[in-house]
Amino acid sequence: MSAKSTLPLALALLASSTLAAAAEPVFNRIASFPVATNLPEGSDSKAATSAEIITASEDGNTLIYSDSPFGGIGFIDIADPKAPKPAGYVKFDGEPTSVSAFGKTVFVGVNTSKSKADPSGQLAVVDIGSKAVEASCDLGGQPDSVAIAPDRSFAAIAIENERDEDVNDGALPQMPAGFLAVLPISDGKADCAGLKKVDLTGIAAVAPEDPEPEFVDINADGEIIVSLQENNHFAIVDGKNGKVTAHFTAGGVALEGVDAEDDGKLAFTDTVEERPREPDAVQWLGTDRFVAANEGDWKGGTRGFTIFNRDGSVAWDSGVSFEMKVAAAGHYPDKRSDAKGIEPEGLEVAKFGDETLIFVLSERGSVVGVYRDTGKEPEFLQLLPSGISPEGAVAIAKRNLLVTANEADLVEDGAARSHVMLYERAEGTAAYPQLVSETKDGQPIGWGALGALAADADKPRQLFAASDSVYGKAPTIFTIDASAKPAKITSALPVTDGGKAAEKLDIEGITLDGAGGFWLASEGDEKKEVPHQLVHVDGKGIVSERVPFPDELLKGQTRFGAEGITKVGDTLWVAVQRPWKDDPKNTTKLLAYDLKSKEWGAVRYPLEAPSAEGAWVGLSELTVDGDYAYLIERDNLIGDAAKLKTLTRVKLADLKPVKLGGELPTVEKTLVRDLLPDLKAQTNGYVVDKLEGFAIDKDGTGFVITDNDGVDDSSGETLFFEIGRMDAQSAALTK
Repeated sequence: MSAKSTLPLALALLASSTLAAAAEPVFNRIASFPVATNLPEGSDSKAATSAEIITASEDGNTLIYSDSPFGGIGFIDIADPKAPKPAGYVKFDGEPTSVSAFGKTVFVGVNTSKSKADPSGQLAVVDIGSKAVEASCDLGGQPDSVAIAPDRSFAAIAIENERDEDVNDGALPQMPAGFLAVLPISDGKADCAGLKKVDLTGIAAVAPEDPEPEFVDINADGEIIVSLQENNHFAIVDGKNGKVTAHFTAGGVALEGVDAEDDGKLAFTDTVEERPREPDAVQWLGTDRFVAANEGDWKGGTRGFTIFNRDGSVAWDSGVSFEMKVAAAGHYPDKRSDAKGIEPEGLEVAKFGDETLIFVLSERGSVVGVYRDTGKEPEFLQLLPSGISPEGAVAIAKRNLLVTANEADLVEDGAARSHVMLYERAEGTAAYPQLVSETKDGQPIGWGALGALAADADKPRQLFAASDSVYGKAPTIFTIDASAKPAKITSALPVTDGGKAAEKLDIEGITLDGAGGFWLASEGDEKKEVPHQLVHVDGKGIVSERVPFPDELLKGQTRFGAEGITKVGDTLWVAVQRPWKDDPKNTTKLLAYDLKSKEWGAVRYPLEAPSAEGAWVGLSELTVDGDYAYLIERDNLIGDAAKLKTLTRVKLADLKPVKLGGELPTVEKTLVRDLLPDLKAQTNGYVVDKLEGFAIDKDGTGFVITDNDGVDDSSGETLFFEIGRMDAQSAALTK
């Protein structure tokens, strides 16, 4: 081929590579690691364990996290980041609070305090390969954050000597005072004898005698930025000589358009008067600016994050913008509305290519906000789903990885364990969120805890969902446009009765009434005086009829009632979640209510046996399409423990209800789809518990939704995805 003929090809190749390079990369979760699998051999598998602060070895192949509850540090092998493996554990006589790795070692702050009034601590130096503790330096107080200087010449440790919240209502001051420890590093080893104690008293206005340093970071010039959270203050310290070169208040922020009431409803219409930021994590942005997460701890917390100039002036403040993005994705924690909202706590800053990215961790929203630093207002890029309560993060930019450590371990509740999550940055599209709400009048439509789903009878890819008892004071029906990517909540219809919110409804099922309204299945709770009932609402959401469960049925009632409803002709069919007192083992009822005769009947549905002690299996949805009734049958297990998340079907011809009190026939079910692989595919391994909604749209496509429990002891993740045309799946079953 001649040079002339190759030139256009070369230009074409250059153009294509330029276009590829210009494609916007995104982060997506590639793996999750339950830290309970990393406990030392012989440990109780149900012992509380946690991943709090996390760091990475210099080669980027090993993660090390602090585990305060179990009293050690854990190691994770991420040579293959999509398949993280347990890599060992080191136990301490004390409480590890922070970790920072460099070279072949990791520095570990260990709290050995006998009490908050008698604080003590050590800095342990651990060999990453051998797991041996090579050295230990007495710090003279309770350590919190640990950081290593970029040139590896020293470490900085925030000695908090934290206050006791049970003493004098947690008011400051509480002696002894905390300080900053600066530890020289020589030939890669800690010089314990050279430890400097930097006095930080006398600089803050709140409690100058009790600074309580919280978090430290070190820039390329060897300058240490220290947050004094309860004092709402910052200090800059020269790491070479240990002198305070600058200090200033973190200031305050007033908030408008937030939800400030823990009242069982989402309404971003409140105003919060100016309050102190009380920053937790702080990270340098170069040497002239730094960013702080304004979690709050005592009297403040402003629900966002702030970029400061090195002189203490505010370069930019997020105000309510970050919280509103979290709310639009369904991650707003209403139970924290009267406190600190989503509580941004952790931060990570890293350079990926030519871009400096800021990662903001929402402790209570259980998400990570990703921003691009522009030198001015940062550009929001995406939200990442995390485990419950992300506490620490580390970026491994040379491998295009981000890692979060999520501290909450709900083992006592039989729920989610603490996890480490891994994300990879690559070209593509963001896999999460899968459902967001539109903004109305400048505010997102507040939503969460969607446990019921139904399809519009006339419009393909349009569905309706309803919130459950988490928002019992404001029950709402939402319209979802599933043609958008991500799917969008386009409107919210409050359910009202007598001109007021129809309180004390636990909507677990929804179906169209055929006349522009809906029938709702509301799960009851006798102890809370909430009845099991069916509720009819018109197209404006106004309750027109309530149908309580009959006395004959209530004789055997439990709290676990209606979890799905569908309309077949003049009959409402209702799935009862779990066996009631009059049901044989591993069976539950499908109830039938005749809208004309007002009579009740039922059949029995056979449930799978639970796979583990203390677990249960039940129904979570019921819908009809063609000749079949489809049901979600699931266990209540999460993560690696989850074993049963299925879609089954029953022939409509077999649904022949018998009057209550008689011998009920048991229907035959058929497995349509194992949904565990679908759930794992959506999350790359982290299986959420509450697969609760299923609907088939006008064109025959099946849609699935999960209930995020209103982000209460939950990661807050709502998965909303389609599983294809149901006629094709039905045809496959009949072959």
